[in-house]
Formats: sequence, structure tokens, C-alpha cells
Amino acid sequence: MTVVLALTILCLLLPVYVYVGYPALLWILTLGKPTVTHTRKEAFPSVTLVISCYNEVEVIREKLRNSLELDYPKELLKIIVVSDGSNDGTDELVRKFSGDGVILIRQEGRLGKTMGLNLAMAEVESEITVFSDANAIYAPDAIAKLVRNFADSEVGYVVGAALYTDSDKGASAQNENLYWRYELAIKAMESKLHSVVGGDGAIYAIRSELWEPLSQQDINDFVNPLQIVAKGYRGIFDADAQCFEETAGDFDREVARKERIVNRSIRGLFRVRPVMNPFRTGFFALMVVSHKLLRWLIPLFLLAGVIGSLVLAIDGLPIFQMVSIVSLGILGLSFVGHLSTNKQRLPIWVSVPYYFVMVNLYAVRGILRALSGKTQIVWESARPGKESR
Repeated sequence: MTVVLALTILCLLLPVYVYVGYPALLWILTLGKPTVTHTRKEAFPSVTLVISCYNEVEVIREKLRNSLELDYPKELLKIIVVSDGSNDGTDELVRKFSGDGVILIRQEGRLGKTMGLNLAMAEVESEITVFSDANAIYAPDAIAKLVRNFADSEVGYVVGAALYTDSDKGASAQNENLYWRYELAIKAMESKLHSVVGGDGAIYAIRSELWEPLSQQDINDFVNPLQIVAKGYRGIFDADAQCFEETAGDFDREVARKERIVNRSIRGLFRVRPVMNPFRTGFFALMVVSHKLLRWLIPLFLLAGVIGSLVLAIDGLPIFQMVSIVSLGILGLSFVGHLSTNKQRLPIWVSVPYYFVMVNLYAVRGILRALSGKTQIVWESARPGKESR
């Protein structure tokens, strides 16, 4: 029973460390540090904005207009749209902007976003490359804010802040926005200490020379930044470089997106294993393990912890009886959420447990799919369809 007790305590404490202890550690270590811990100054290097899309006819016109109106020297900004075999009229619409210098690269056969980026990067000659999605609308100064950080020669990539515009529209959007605000706070602290762990497909920039062709299964905005850190560079989070997008709109789309991200990321992490070696990347190794690897494994820790608590509760230990009651309560509330026919109207005391449980269940599915050799290489937009726009 001693072994069960020790393993149960460990499995219950690890999620607490990941969600509370790790951010608390970052907060302590960044106390007294300036907001900017690197050289930053206004500069205008040549930039290529690479926009990835698949069947985005509903948003691509707005995205291109937004890109052409950015407050950045026109002669220094090149815009490339990579279409992964779109068949809804996206490509035809993009071609209408060719007179404005927009370049369309069409990838046949739906090979996935990563292969499309490999194709686009073969055409990039600029100093800096900015990666974006079709639904991410940039603030006018977003690119200028990103590139000012490359004045420091040790900076290899810069991640901007993607903000949600529909955070008050339903329980799913509210939960996702709450989680994302938490993530942005962590990114800011990681950036102060060493590097933000990973990029953001909606808005992040790299020194073009640091790009390495990726394999089809890689998730580009995670593997690519880790490759750059492995080369000795830093990754910076700049909260002033902003873009705006919508959440997935409902719980099912959101948790499916989480499954896809975990499925691809966990495989990608082990392809860049050196970043988890503290002798090579220092404190950043702990960041990667704490922020990503352990978080993906939380569902397994929680499952083992709950089972262990039930065993110890039956054995008469009061604290584990309480843990078991709380755990069963959370599961019960999530089941209520699951049975609800209108999940967007769930009260917060139901929607939060439901969101937490569903995200972790789908993360397990993503892990199991990765371990079985199945990696999702193509994507569908997580946003609602045309009728909801």
C-alpha cells in the first residue's frame, strides 16, 4: 500500500505542478526582471508574409486586404499564399490580387500545411519570414512590432499575441479565451527567462536563414522554433505584435483541434530531443518538459491518481476520500455538460469541468494515435462554416 500511496501522491501533484507550480516558478524567477531582456529597436528588414490556407474563400479576401494595408514599407514586404489543394474558389480569389504583388503557390494533392510551407520557403529570399493563417487579421503595426526584436543577433524567432474577438459568445469561447489568456502570461514569462516554448501558426516570425525543411508529420509552429533554439538562438514573445481571430465556436471543434495539435506535437518533440537536454539548452529544457511534455501526459497522471485515490479511500484514508469525492464530482459535472443539448449556454460551474475533461480525453486520443504511428497531416478549419459567418 505504501507504493500505491507514493505513486498516487506523485500522479496528483504533477498536474498541480504543471498548471500552478510551473507558472509560479516562472513568476518567482522573473521577479525584478525587465519586460524586455534583449536588444530591441525599430528596423525594416525585408519580410515575406506566408499565409497558409485550405478552402478559405470566406476569409481570404479580408486577410489579403488586411495584409496589403499593413503599416510596413511596401517594397520590403512580399506576400505569398500557400493553398493546400483548395477547391472552393480560394485560389481564383487570390489570383485577383496578383496585380498587388500577391503570389499564389498551389500545392496539389492535399499534402498538409507543413509540406506547403516547405514549398513556399524554397521561394523566400527575404531576411525575415512571417507565418500566418488565413483567418488571422493583423493589427496595422504587427509586422513592424515582430521584426524590431531581430535587432538582437541572438533572437531567432518572435511570437506575437493572437487575441480572440468572440470571447463572450458562448461557453466554449469563454473557456478557450480564459485558457489562452493563461497561456499568454506563461509565454511572456518564458520569454524573459530564455525562450517562449513554440510558436503560433497565426503570428510568428523567424530569420529565414534558420528554416529547415520539415517532414510531413511535423507541426511547423512547434518543431521549427525548437530547431532554432537547438541552434543556440532565443525565441521571444512580443505581446504588442497582435492579430485577431475567432475561437472554434463550440466544444466539439475545439477539442478536436486539441487532439490534432497533441497528436502532431508529441511526435515532433521527440524529433528535436536535444532541446530537452539541460546540458545543451539549460533552463529551456525544463520549460519544454513542464509546458509541453508533462502537460500532454496530464490525463494519464490524473487517471492513475484518481484510481489510486479510490483504492486508498476504500482503505480508509480521509484525504483520499475527499479527493475521490471531488474527482467524481468533476466527472459528474462534465457528464452533465456532455448530455446538454445546448453546450453554449452551460453555466460556468458546468462548462469549465466539461471543457477540462474533454480536452484531456482528446489529448489522450492524440497521444495514442501518435504512439500507434498515426499522425494527422492535413487540417480542416476549426471555425464554424459559411452559414455562421
